[in-house]
Parts: sequence; C-alpha cells; structure tokens
Amino acid sequence: MGLLALAGPAQAPREPVPPLPAAIRRLLPPGYAVLDAARGDLNRDTTPDWLVVLNRPNEQKTSDVVDQPTKRPLLVFVGGAGGTYTLAGRTDNAVYCIDCGGIMGDPFMGLTIKNGYFTVEHYGGSAQRWTRYVTFKYDPAGRTWLLHRDGSERFHALDPEHGTTTATTAKNFGRVPLAKFDIYKE
Repeated sequence: MGLLALAGPAQAPREPVPPLPAAIRRLLPPGYAVLDAARGDLNRDTTPDWLVVLNRPNEQKTSDVVDQPTKRPLLVFVGGAGGTYTLAGRTDNAVYCIDCGGIMGDPFMGLTIKNGYFTVEHYGGSAQRWTRYVTFKYDPAGRTWLLHRDGSERFHALDPEHGTTTATTAKNFGRVPLAKFDIYKE
C-alpha cells in the first residue's frame, strides 16, 4: 500500500448547501456565490438565524495565498418576526481563502452553530496537517459575537497520534468582536 493511501483522502466532500430563505437571498451582495450556510440559534432568542459564507465564482483563478488571498465573507443573519432577517454581522477575515490549505486545497470544512456559539472549521496541509477551529460567542450586552476560542492541531499524516494542540481563549486575547477578528494575522 502506498503512502498516499495511508495518509487518507485529501478532503471530505462538504454537505450540500441548504436552501436559503428568499429574505436572505435578497440581502446577499452581488458578485458572490453561496459557499456554505448553516441554520441555528445564534443569539439565544429561539428564532432561527443563519450563517452564510460567500465566495467569488472565479476565486480559483484570482486568489493568491501569499500576496492577495481572495477573501470569503461570513455573514450573520438574525431572524425576526414573520420570516424577516437582518444582517447583524459581517467579516471578510474569518474564513480562509481557497488556496490557504496548501497541497490539500480548500481548507474550509464547514460551520457549526450551537446555543449562541458558532465555529468556523478548517483543515489543510500536506504531509504536515493542521486544523483550525475558530469559535465565536454571542454577547447580549453588545448585541454582537465575540471571539471565544481559537484552536488548532498540527500533526504528521503518518503519525497523527503525536500532534500538538493549541487553544487560546478570551483570557489570552481579550474582547475581540467578530468584525475585528483576522484569521490571516498570526
């Protein structure tokens, strides 16, 4: 068996994007496609909300991880009465670019929403693999989402049991609103 077979698949296919409500589709900026979306309670009011990740249809050609990564906006829509939605947050710096994953390709793996928290998940590398999970928490006083946890794991594909895990929390980085977070800064 070859080494590539031992290392596992490059990337698992993503789930199909769930259909967005028309009220959200009308609010999307022109020139973008929907890369991913997730529905859940983002602000703990029991009304369904949505996270939407956008990408440029030509990002494969335009993105340069070193000099000019093509950014992928993350939009936060909160639900209101009668099926209405309001754009409550946007950042262009929470989702890695299409070529930020190294030889494994697009590192973006998906979104998870749970009880006022949401996580942006990434996985990339080559022989040296890495993950990065960035979690935000709803702040009712500020009516915004704050960086809650930024965690990563690094390991060799042939020895995944001996990797290193790091995690920083608000104790380390203080109060960082979603709009100020920048995944591209180390």
